[in-house]
Amino acid sequence: MRLLPAILVGLLAATPALADGFEKIDDRDTFVSMIEDKKLTRFGIHLTVSPGGEIAGRAFGRSVTGAWQWKSGYFCRDLYWGKRDLGPNCQAVKVQGETIRFISDQGTGQFADLVLK
Repeated sequence: MRLLPAILVGLLAATPALADGFEKIDDRDTFVSMIEDKKLTRFGIHLTVSPGGEIAGRAFGRSVTGAWQWKSGYFCRDLYWGKRDLGPNCQAVKVQGETIRFISDQGTGQFADLVLK
């Protein structure tokens, strides 16, 4: 069970970030226009990231809750997976088509790709 929290730390981190074909999102308005009225999905994960700063959904059978804000070009979030506090992390955001990539540690860490639906 230790793997699942590690996955969610980077909003579901998996491997070191590669930028191939992805465009960086630098501002809040562009990010909000992409996520507004959409679900972010991946196997076992269904999330909503609201323009008002809330994160809600489910991941691997547990609730996901949190808050986010845009700071200096990064998506900064505090996240809970069930009762487990995954803490804060500011992430670079990139997009390619309907895939949005969150890269932990201001773009230097692991990434998670989610599909916008």
